Amino acid sequence: MASVNAASGRDLTTGRIDTDRLAAAVAALGADVVAVQEVDHLLPRSGGTDQTAVLARACGVTRAGARFAATVHGTPGSPDTFRPARATVPGEPSYGVALLSRLPVLEWRELRMGGSAARLPLVLPPGAGKRLRLVPDEPRAVLAAVVDARAPGTTGSRPVTVLGTHLSFSPLRAVGQLREVRRWAADLPRPLVLLGDLNLPPGVVTRALPWRPLVAGATFPSPAPRVQLDHALADGLHGGASGRVERVGGSDHRAVVVDLTL
Repeated sequence: MASVNAASGRDLTTGRIDTDRLAAAVAALGADVVAVQEVDHLLPRSGGTDQTAVLARACGVTRAGARFAATVHGTPGSPDTFRPARATVPGEPSYGVALLSRLPVLEWRELRMGGSAARLPLVLPPGAGKRLRLVPDEPRAVLAAVVDARAPGTTGSRPVTVLGTHLSFSPLRAVGQLREVRRWAADLPRPLVLLGDLNLPPGVVTRALPWRPLVAGATFPSPAPRVQLDHALADGLHGGASGRVERVGGSDHRAVVVDLTL
């Protein structure tokens, strides 16, 4: 499993968006399930591309195994260019999170969470003309897939729940969202794995959500990471797990990748 902040496919060095390069880098991780954050859907800045569909094809994921959840309609970053998304509209240019699974998906669920009321500083990509902009926080979404992880040749099913999300860049609101996720996920099958850019360091994450960390290592900023913002945590996992951090294309975040023994 892996969590990737795609940064809309934007190269940190050049500022250009290259969805095909991003897709090849994500596929090279070899993960059966991938949670992706900062995904463009039909936005002009990324050539009107359905990035979820491009990533799914590259990873060998069928349409039934791919889901996109819009958090805003329009280009994020300014109240003049986006509006909160109350639902995903297939033909509406949007931005949000995606979850991809090569394993059969037994059930999909979705949680929507409000953002912070504060306007917060956002670091802008190269070529934007300035480095920081005060922007309103976005609504957030969690995608849950209950996947069948049974071993080949066995009968019955082996449900494992995977959550993918991208939390608020307001630390206080992100902590509140983690607690919302914990309550919402209480009735989902275990073992459960949460993947995502949580915008919080490990110590804060584990105090707010006492699940088992699966990967340790700085992930941001990707050229010389100083802090871990991207995480994989498990609840009800009794088997082994090994995790690592990897560069993915030109993203400003490194990916977290975890191999599970069920």
